[in-house]
Order: sequence, then C-alpha cells, then structure tokens
Amino acid sequence: MPKEVKEKIVEVVIDVETTGLDYTREKIIEFAGVKLVNGKIKEKFETLINAKQHIRKSSQAIHGISEEDLADAPGEEEIYPKIFEFIGNATLVAHNAIFDFSFLNRASKRLYNKPLENNYVDTQMMFKEVYPQYESCGLDCLVKVFKGTNKNRHRAMGDALALAKCYPKLKALYNQKYNWQLSQIDHVEYLFERYLRLQSAINTMQSEIQDLRSIFKIYFECGGADIQSNTGEILTYNHKKTFSYDFSQIKDVLEEMGALEKAVKLNNAFIDRLVAGNGVSEEAKEKIKSARVEISENKSFSVIKPDKNKRA
Repeated sequence: MPKEVKEKIVEVVIDVETTGLDYTREKIIEFAGVKLVNGKIKEKFETLINAKQHIRKSSQAIHGISEEDLADAPGEEEIYPKIFEFIGNATLVAHNAIFDFSFLNRASKRLYNKPLENNYVDTQMMFKEVYPQYESCGLDCLVKVFKGTNKNRHRAMGDALALAKCYPKLKALYNQKYNWQLSQIDHVEYLFERYLRLQSAINTMQSEIQDLRSIFKIYFECGGADIQSNTGEILTYNHKKTFSYDFSQIKDVLEEMGALEKAVKLNNAFIDRLVAGNGVSEEAKEKIKSARVEISENKSFSVIKPDKNKRA
C-alpha cells in the first residue's frame, strides 16, 4: 500500500510593535514571524522598520524602541515585500490577533492598495475557551500555563517565539474541545433547556448567598466576633463610608492632580453606540474615532426573555 502523505499545515505566528495603538493612524516599527509546519518551528524572520513616524511615549514605555533605534532600519517600501513574502498565504497566529492583523492589513492597503487575505487565528480567544477559569487571558498567563518562557517580553520576536512554542499544545486542546462541541450540536435544543436550568440554579444560589451575607451582617452588627472555619478562612466585618460626587465640580481638581484618568473610567460601549448612531455629527464621530487606542473582538450570545404580555 502507498504510504499516506501527511497534510502540510503552514502557520505563521506573528507579533508587531507599533508607534501607537490605533491602527488607522499608527504604524508598525517591529515585525517578527515564526513559521510553523505541522506545529514545528521551521523558520524565523524579524525586522525593525523605520516608519518615519513619531513613537508615542505610552508605546515606547512598553516595547522600549526609540526613534533613534530605527535610524538605520529599512523603510516600509523596502521591508514590506519581504514580510509579505515570508507570511505568504499562511494562516496567521497571534495573541489578540485582530490587533496585529489590522496593522498589517492597513499597511497592505496603504502600500499596495489591496487587503491582506490571510486567515488568522486568535490565541487569546482559544485560551479563554480552553481555560475559562483564569481571570487573565494575556500572553504571560498563557506562557505560564504551558510552562514556557519569554526572555524578551514586549519585543516582537520574544513574544512571537514564546507563543509559537506554546501554540501547538493550546491548539491541540482547543481542537479537542471544539470537536467535542461539534458532536453536541445535534442536541442543542436539549442543551439550551439544560443551560436555562443551570442559569436558574445559579440565580437561586446567588440569592441564597445574599441571604446568608445578610445574616452575617446582622451577626456582626449585634456585636459578633470574627469566625474562623476549620480550613482557616476567617469571616470578618468591615465598615466604611462611600460618597458620590458631582463630577463637574471636581473635574478641574482631578486634572490638576493628574488623577483624572484614574478616577474616571470611560464607558467604551456607550462611546461605540454614539459613533454607530445617528444623533452625533460626522465631525464629532471622526474626532471620537481618531481617539481610538486599541481594538479587540468580542463574540457572544444572549438569551431573550419571553414577552409575558404577548403570551397572555
């Protein structure tokens, strides 16, 4: 019998460092790619890029690349043909891939008037799917879970190489879970009913926990002492006052102290709705869009409650 030929799967793990976080205004100043063939590292490519653009201090504080470091680096016209030749039509792999892909896609459109057509894989999404119990889904957490190392964090090749070594293991686990999920699709109606039962049970348990918390509160307010469990946990009571503030009256003071950004958390979802709506002028929309500093993807489902009035 003829020997079965194994399919050749080529993927390129990439990482970029940039002048800033907004792909519509900023540029790549360092690129690194690690080519995987069937999960094995076969080739590496890295380069600085003289984008002839100011590097924002916030970005330089992360990657440490200065404009002086780029003085002798190749320009965009010289280096991008080599970058795109290296990645070819391979699937691109990156942590928060929409960030790296958006910068490369923008460069391709700007320099060659054509979009980047490569598929991409987001290892951040994969990691969240396989390990939902971790609060952090950053590259550092992924590398730690898979017992990898990253000796040059926040530089393109350091991050790309660390991810390339962990990615095959993550991919194997993700594919195992995905294949199991696919096998359950024929039962999705039953699983939805099961989901609703679990959601109801969680809501009930949360109510029960709140009920117990109320009893604990009364216990301490009646003069009760701290309680220690057999396993060492201590139930104690804290009391502090919190206040609400008129933002218009303290904005100038916070700004003067340099504490405004820390004190006020921007409602990004609200800003997105403003830009997508019709109640804001095009000039205002463009101004808001120019302030974008990062891009990410979020995919989710929702459960719509039945309208009891319609069912009556």
